[in-house]
Amino acid sequence: MLLGFTFFSATMWGGAEIGVAFRFWPDLALIILCGSTILAAYVTGLGYVGYRSGLSTALSARFAFGDAGSRWSDALLGLTQIGWYAWGTATIAIILVRLLNLGAGWEIPLIFVFGLGFCLTAYIGCRGLAALSKVAVPAMLLLIAISGAVALRSADGIDGLLMTGSAGTLTVAEALTIVVGTFVAGGTQVANWTRFAGSARTAVGSTLLAFFFGNGLMVAAGAVGAAVYGLSDIVEVLAVQGLLSAGVLMLFLNIWTTQDNTIYNFSVAGCHFFRTERRRLVTFAGAAAGTGLALLGMYDWLIPYMVMMGVFIPPLGGVIMADFFVRYRGRYPALEEAALPRFNLPGLAAYAAGSLAALAVPGIPPVNGIVAAFLAYACLARLPAHINRSNRSRETRQMGQVSGGSFRAQR
Repeated sequence: MLLGFTFFSATMWGGAEIGVAFRFWPDLALIILCGSTILAAYVTGLGYVGYRSGLSTALSARFAFGDAGSRWSDALLGLTQIGWYAWGTATIAIILVRLLNLGAGWEIPLIFVFGLGFCLTAYIGCRGLAALSKVAVPAMLLLIAISGAVALRSADGIDGLLMTGSAGTLTVAEALTIVVGTFVAGGTQVANWTRFAGSARTAVGSTLLAFFFGNGLMVAAGAVGAAVYGLSDIVEVLAVQGLLSAGVLMLFLNIWTTQDNTIYNFSVAGCHFFRTERRRLVTFAGAAAGTGLALLGMYDWLIPYMVMMGVFIPPLGGVIMADFFVRYRGRYPALEEAALPRFNLPGLAAYAAGSLAALAVPGIPPVNGIVAAFLAYACLARLPAHINRSNRSRETRQMGQVSGGSFRAQR
């Protein structure tokens, strides 16, 4: 299911954007490797929190930001998923219009059809997500293998590929932010799946496989096509390769597996935000909102959107991990017994510090955001009790240490 989530065409578009900006070897290869490592390390940490606690990201955020403060993270994560859903919906509509040589007037009806249709498997639930992924993941692997072989032939083999690409249109920091930003928003919510894992090995291993190998493969596939053909639009690359017809079917499955996981993430955050159990209604409402955003032109905002995700989302995960590993030492108290404050001020302040570091400190914005948020929270959480009494006094009374296994039993 996580591979189906990370096998996403937008990641190939992001890879294509950096593929035309850097020489394939060693610059581009190192950027993809470093960016994928950063993303995988970050998401794996959150995946372990989900397994160990048995809680979704939204519920972990309640400990980190407070009962009311967690609604901020719900809103931010939910809105990012709506943005991805809008982009995927617009993309498949535009691809079909190009392939079938339809008039521009067909885009709007197709956006409506796909915008509402893609949410059906998420409407069913995790079983629907898993069933679709079993079909789409092998299909996408086949497409990548064929497209890569054609690209290598066009570049006259490995030696020709190593000479492709240029430099100057993106900085290394911007390129790394794009690689991380492709799935940092979805990866921050990985606990929505790993909370169901049967073991730590399963939770950590599947997360590493999806976000290092799966996401890295998507970036590399887009980058190689762009490096060889000089095109940053993966649809145009497939057309040049003569793979557009077969590619569209596989891209359709590929987009669908990410769309349903994306809107599922939105439903989890939305249900927590509104404190409701009407998940299916929230799912449909999110799909409708994403469809509306697709109609407003989300297709053209992909790269700025990825950069924004790489700046403002990682500090959320940094705070959650610091809260779990430093403050609670790897075990949350029982959620129904914990007397949480409305606003956990150290968590909110640490998020602000992480975001500021991602924006202003030289270096790699996602790394700056994660590290700054983690360290800021670790320091603030250790403030003397008279400074931080609004958070500590109510929690220490009922710290009943409950293991992650017990949480899963309680659910």
